Amino acid sequence: MKMTHLDENGRAIMVDISQKFSTERVAVASGTVKMQAETLELIRSGEVKKGDVLAVARVAGIMAAKKTAELIPLCHPLPLTSAKVEFEFVDETMLKIIAETKTTYTTGVEMEALTAVSVAALTIYDMCKAVDRGMVIGEIKLEKKSGGQSGEFNREEYTF
Repeated sequence: MKMTHLDENGRAIMVDISQKFSTERVAVASGTVKMQAETLELIRSGEVKKGDVLAVARVAGIMAAKKTAELIPLCHPLPLTSAKVEFEFVDETMLKIIAETKTTYTTGVEMEALTAVSVAALTIYDMCKAVDRGMVIGEIKLEKKSGGQSGEFNREEYTF
């Protein structure tokens, strides 16, 4: 398999997307933060001393999606048309983060969705670390994507 971010001499390059067509592209990523039940209850009840953890993490994730090209060296800056971050209480110790990003452009938005999840998770850790330094951020992954030459990806249909 040819690596698209390397030239013929093995040097890092930014992929040339000038000949690609603009299409609507959507990506959904997810991740988890596992913590003590008491910590998750503080988040749920809005009693974390630093403030509304989920509201701050949501804004942090959206901001991160918009700045992905500044954080990941070979990513193209994209004109995002939408960035959303949502949360699910999985059980008494796990919070799931889901990010969706959209654009109509010549390259995909997977990295933006993954970055949004990552920064939202780090924000949750930062806001709650005073009460629970043992939190574990994990399972950050692309769930699905659509648009572009590579077509659809759906994790439910993916096999290793």
